This record gives sequence, C-alpha cells and structure tokens, in this order.
Amino acid sequence: SDLQKQEERGELLQPLIFVSLVLCSVLLYFKVSLMDPGFVKSEEEVEAGNSEEQSMVIPQVPSNIKMRRCGYCLMKQPMRARHCQLCQHCVRRFDHHCPWIENCVGEKNHRLFIAYLSVQLVVLLWGGHAAWSGLYFEQSWDWLWHNIFLLISFLVIVIFTIVVLLLLISQLYLISCNTTTWEFMSHHRISYLRHSEWENPFDQGVILNLWRFFC
Repeated sequence: SDLQKQEERGELLQPLIFVSLVLCSVLLYFKVSLMDPGFVKSEEEVEAGNSEEQSMVIPQVPSNIKMRRCGYCLMKQPMRARHCQLCQHCVRRFDHHCPWIENCVGEKNHRLFIAYLSVQLVVLLWGGHAAWSGLYFEQSWDWLWHNIFLLISFLVIVIFTIVVLLLLISQLYLISCNTTTWEFMSHHRISYLRHSEWENPFDQGVILNLWRFFC
C-alpha cells in the first residue's frame, strides 16, 4: 500500500500521522465508553450542587408540565432526561444507547461522541484509500489468493465508513436542530414536546444551536 511504500522509503510523516489518528480514535472510544454520560443524581445531591450550574444544565419546566418521576429509579427526571434500562440509570439530555460503545450518549459525553465519530471517519477513509492502493487486479486465482485479506479489509472498511458517515450526518443534523435522537423518534410520546406550542421548543436557529452544543 501507499503507507507501506512510504515507510520503506523512510518517509515516516504520513504513517506516523495515520498511527496517531488510530490511537486517538481508540482513546476516544474508551473515553466515551467509560465516562459518565450524564446520569441523574439523587435529589439530595442535586440540592447540594451549585444552583447556577444546575439552572444552566436543567432547562426550566413550563408551568403546565409536571416534573415526571421515573418509574424505575424513582428519581425526578429533569426535562430531556430518560431512563435507560440497559444502563439502569436516568440520563440527562438522553440521545440514545449506543451498543457499539456499550454506553449511553447523553449530556456529558455527546460532544466527545461526535469527536470520536469524526476521527473514526478520517481513519476509515484513509485506511480505505491505503487498502485500495495495495490492490492490483488480475484475472487469476493466484492473485485472489494472495490478496484475499487485503480485499476483505477494504470491503469491511467500506461498510463501516458508510455506517459511520450516515451516523455522523444524522447526529450533526439533529444537533443543528437542537433535538436528540430520542426526541426525534418519540416526539408524540414526550409530554413537554406533545403539549408544546412549537414543534421544537429548544430550537434557537442553526448557528446558535451549534454554538451552544460545541462551545
């Protein structure tokens, strides 16, 4: 492949960048998988917390909507929170439970999840290009036998690239609308959305939505 040729010629810059990106994606994977996605704390802990911070984290509930108590962990759910039965916790600004990282994507790890998807997409695109550069097609069984692993690697990379690209695009679209995957899929079942005068009461325009999420 191109990377192998560069390494053999002593041109180590691109191979080192590629390896660094792979390591970065692995570290981001473990960080997103193992960190607290924004589990709702007990009422005593919330009351003892900083009031200003809490007011920024928890959106104000309209007077006509009552705070819901979770039927599983019996905690009062802040707006946009949801109980995840796989994690056995209520998660603030719940987006979805991701089986790939075996963790919820919520208020605290959503930005890192987007960073992980972005780095992973770059690694996959670069890896796909490297795998393709090593393929020289010939109509013979000997060629297929000697290149079978490289060919399988390329096909697997293409499949994962499509999955990651679609997931990243959908996530960025929802972020630009200031909505979550759960809210988008279950709009008709969520009280604060079903009873709202607006289709999405959190939408403040694309630029402000992106700014508030990333900054």
